[in-house]
Amino acid sequence: MDPYEMFDEQLKHAAEEFKKIDKKEIMRVVSHLDADGISACSIMIKLLNNDNRKYSISIVQQLNADVLRQLASEPYNCFIFTDIGSGVLSDIKELLKGKNVFVLDHHSIESSDFGSVTFVNPHTCGIDGGKEISGAGVVFKFACAVDKSMEDIAHIAIVGAIGDLQEQNGFLRLNDEILRIAVAKGKIKVVKGLRIFGSQTKPLHKALEYCTDPYIPGVSGSESGAIQFLSQIGIDPRNGSGWKKIVHLDEEEMKKLVTGIIMKRLNESNPDDVLGNLYILPHEEEESPTRDAKEFATLLNACGRLGRASLGIGTCLGDKKIRQQAIRSLSDYKKEIVHALNWYNENKFSDDVLWGNGFVIINAKSNVMSTMIGTLASILSKSNLMTSNTFILSMAQALDGNTKISLRTTNNVNGAFDLRNIIEETLKGIGNSESGGHQNAAGAVIPTNKEIEFVNAAKEVLGKYTMEEKIK
Repeated sequence: MDPYEMFDEQLKHAAEEFKKIDKKEIMRVVSHLDADGISACSIMIKLLNNDNRKYSISIVQQLNADVLRQLASEPYNCFIFTDIGSGVLSDIKELLKGKNVFVLDHHSIESSDFGSVTFVNPHTCGIDGGKEISGAGVVFKFACAVDKSMEDIAHIAIVGAIGDLQEQNGFLRLNDEILRIAVAKGKIKVVKGLRIFGSQTKPLHKALEYCTDPYIPGVSGSESGAIQFLSQIGIDPRNGSGWKKIVHLDEEEMKKLVTGIIMKRLNESNPDDVLGNLYILPHEEEESPTRDAKEFATLLNACGRLGRASLGIGTCLGDKKIRQQAIRSLSDYKKEIVHALNWYNENKFSDDVLWGNGFVIINAKSNVMSTMIGTLASILSKSNLMTSNTFILSMAQALDGNTKISLRTTNNVNGAFDLRNIIEETLKGIGNSESGGHQNAAGAVIPTNKEIEFVNAAKEVLGKYTMEEKIK
């Protein structure tokens, strides 16, 4: 059978199983705390609301045996895991035995034996879930198999996919199918434009200063460099008494800006990759962080990583009051990012930052929030401050005696590395550890007292992969 037909059959079967559940049952929904997890959870809640179902929600950073034991002790018979669960299927089967369990996910699978779990994951059909569809996309497809009117929330699945770095100036088949639905419903408008984050919300010079993907030599990372650059190309950054944003520029100014940026990037491998697809949500207010899908995903990440996932869910479901609260969380999120970057810059030559040949291991210990350590690694991976093919492994301690680990790379062209596999290889022999993620972004949790053991293993494994890449 064709892999996509197989996936459709899997979705239909799961929808039929869902419809069998008594409406008196309270659904226990558990999802991941990132933008994709919050998007996935929001779509599920919309479905449950439409179907007059009762539910209870938890957003978690990691799903492990301890979390599952806690869930098993609760008085629920039906559990739905969204954007999470594939890596701990054995524990789910064992600890939630006798319960009605749904796992709707796109991550790599730990076990091929699903038991009685209703399991929806494109990997089981030979489709790469890390590239083709997000967790939110899987939940969206499931929701539409239950209730076709759920197509109205297709834009949230696209926000989840963008948050999970699946947009590479376009989408692969499954995400593209969802995008077409969102466009047909008038919920997303795809336009070609300047691929710079913050076009709706940031002053123009600040958007340029903070722009790391694409990197603009002499401009990225420098406020004075950004203002000087605008002066050189003949654009006044001021707008009366305020500051211009990219969305305020007229056609002539936009041409000047695009040309100026390309000229600045002539020594880069793809100087004109500053242009690409922008995903605009036309029903959202102009100059709001929910207007541009990439900024929307950042807003959801901010809510999740600051422990305010409910605000992100409310925003996805269109609650205007909650959206205002969520937007206020962005400033707190930015403060945490600045704090993390400042800590890194002040400590990058200390014993807490280990520089290897082709990799760097950053151990922030308790100096950076464990929920922010992946964000720090992602920013550094796009900053052009690291050389090509550099692995960035970041670590920070949580309050529960564990250390959260994130792995990124500066240049994973054509999927040369599978970061999930690299993390798993590093964890071999380290007990009580868990891993998850994708080809381009992976993570793990280890007991804090195993940090030295883990760092020694990471040095060996990352050094090996770096050497292999150089030999090619």
